[in-house]
Amino acid sequence: MGKIIYITGGTRSGKSRFAEEMILNSQGKKIYIATSIAFDDEMKNRISKHIGRRDESWITIESHKGLSKLLGRYREEKIKILLDCMSNLVSNYMILDNNLDWDNIANCDIERIEEIIFTEVKELIKFIRDSELELVIVSSEVGMGLVPEYPLGRYFRDVIGVINQYIASEADEAFLVVSGLSIRLK
Repeated sequence: MGKIIYITGGTRSGKSRFAEEMILNSQGKKIYIATSIAFDDEMKNRISKHIGRRDESWITIESHKGLSKLLGRYREEKIKILLDCMSNLVSNYMILDNNLDWDNIANCDIERIEEIIFTEVKELIKFIRDSELELVIVSSEVGMGLVPEYPLGRYFRDVIGVINQYIASEADEAFLVVSGLSIRLK
């Protein structure tokens, strides 16, 4: 039975570094699922810094969808996987995969997108549980800040909030990272 570890925290809290260090000294293969897309120079720089912290022992998968299928060939191996990060996965589904007017979106469209994302996450969790793999999921905590003034920000906050709650409930271990310090939640 696979294992799931959930790590959350605010932006630039140190959660990715904490997750990487958790896996870094593991023997054998390590997989990094990168959900970020290098759409501008700032994101390219962030991605470059993340890559620089990993050595050649990491296998990198760059995707935000179909993750259980992409990991299928590793099912029977004892591999540690780092998914960084769930909030990028959600925003990619919401923004890049759907050309919608978020200021005038219908509730049925929001529910459809949320169901697509939830299905992706549930399939990944089930896949890990049915395997020998260990998955560390990093996600941003967005419920402690101000309510976004624009609709897309509010919808994103709501969707990632529900997804984070689900992952935390399914996780074997959970951590909150604040200012580079981790607090065990579960």
